[in-house]
Amino acid sequence: MESTFANLVSAQLSSLEIPAMTPSEFDVTASCRRLAAGHDTGAGEWMCRLRWLGPDRQTLRDTFDLVVTTDGCYTATAEGEQLGGPTLTARDGRVVRNLLRVFEGCFET
Repeated sequence: MESTFANLVSAQLSSLEIPAMTPSEFDVTASCRRLAAGHDTGAGEWMCRLRWLGPDRQTLRDTFDLVVTTDGCYTATAEGEQLGGPTLTARDGRVVRNLLRVFEGCFET
């Protein structure tokens, strides 16, 4: 999840015309827990908290709800409005899709 998120942040900055950063510069760390009691692995509903460094190197924290399937793939949805709505406004006034609101990826299984 960390590398997928970092790659999306990098792409998002580009679409918003914010100075570029490489995915590794975001230094994303995920801490996840399964919502069902008794299991800490496998498919199901999870909550992940991400800590990452923003463009100004300040520490940011966001929370995502994950639905993980049996093949190790997931859909991540940002909780609340922390990362903005489904669209964002670029510096030049263009409206662009918010890549961080809902995204999909797969864990290495």
